Amino acid sequence: MVDFSTLAQKYGTPLYVYDFDAITEQFTALKEAFKARKSLVCFAVKANSNLSVLKHIAQLDAGCDCVSIGEVKRALFAGVPKYKIIFSGVGKRDDEIEEALVQDILMLNLESEEEMMRVEEIAQNLGKIARISIRVNPNIDAQTHPYISTGLHENKFGVDVDSAKRMYIHAKNSAFLEPVGIHFHIGSQITQVEPFKEAAVVLANLVRNLKALDINIKFFDIGGGVGIQYKDEVTISLYEYAQSIFASMAGLDVTLVCEPGRYLVGDCGYFLTRVLYEKHNGYKRFVIVDGAMNDLIRPSLYSAYHEIVVEKKEQLEFSVCDVVGPICESGDFFAKNIELPKLEHDDLLIIKSAGAYGFTMSSNYNTRARVAEIALIKGQDKLIRKRETFEDIIDLEKEYL
Repeated sequence: MVDFSTLAQKYGTPLYVYDFDAITEQFTALKEAFKARKSLVCFAVKANSNLSVLKHIAQLDAGCDCVSIGEVKRALFAGVPKYKIIFSGVGKRDDEIEEALVQDILMLNLESEEEMMRVEEIAQNLGKIARISIRVNPNIDAQTHPYISTGLHENKFGVDVDSAKRMYIHAKNSAFLEPVGIHFHIGSQITQVEPFKEAAVVLANLVRNLKALDINIKFFDIGGGVGIQYKDEVTISLYEYAQSIFASMAGLDVTLVCEPGRYLVGDCGYFLTRVLYEKHNGYKRFVIVDGAMNDLIRPSLYSAYHEIVVEKKEQLEFSVCDVVGPICESGDFFAKNIELPKLEHDDLLIIKSAGAYGFTMSSNYNTRARVAEIALIKGQDKLIRKRETFEDIIDLEKEYL
């Protein structure tokens, strides 16, 4: 049982807390589900890019899926082997492509014919061969929030099957491109197996067609997107998920790659925040806390639900309230119209399932310092990112006054 009160007292609030042992359990369960095939789990760095998190995941034998050269460099710095790093993303700059090729990572995941031409030209200039994968958009509805749906033609990601085939043929005939992978990612926080199964069938058939053209794909990348339970979602059975993918891959000699982010770290993280005071305006009850949307933006951005519990307090006099932060925006809230007991100054609230897309999406809006991050490892707590100071915030500006 985590002693949140002691952690809040020791490190202050607001505060992120990550249970590394729980991350290990999640990774082990996923790896076990795919044990019947050659597989590579590449953690989606965008979900939680703390160096200690990446180092821990690397020690579990995972790779990394990165969407900027900064994430690639983070992964390398944390000890992730270069041959387990994939560079994805719909808009890579020339300098990012060049550095990725120099670093000799596993492959670049391409999202358009235009991007392929840029990679080919940069590889030629460097005298290198670029290992590439192509992100195919299977036009599958993942039935998730529109902001995190990525597999439909209306989304900016990937190319259709016919365009992908043309790209593979061009890459095969290029002296500077080596097509080694195929990839789909249809969205995030998906709670049904069927969309994954449908997408896998589309891509597996494409791989078979490519093989007939003497284009041998080595890596079959099914992306990420497996959902977690924030509220009352019924989550996917990992066994059924894996088996549905395996069924589509019959007869293919490929390494299965998956890119979990939220699944590995989401439920393993907590955001701690203290009550400043309550406010009643005659119509509404507000619980004002020291955390804000700059620390955890998911509720404001997606109207996302995070369970909020009160730490060690007699649960009396429940009533409906909004939990809000100090930022000067009406959208600065963690929850609306939820029932909480009467709260007082310094009461501690725990916001659950905050391990993914929490700190990585935080900012210094309103000149608020980004919070500290703590790891829990075998019952011990460890600081893995110190709390920012005002000096940290202005450091890149002050010399130009």
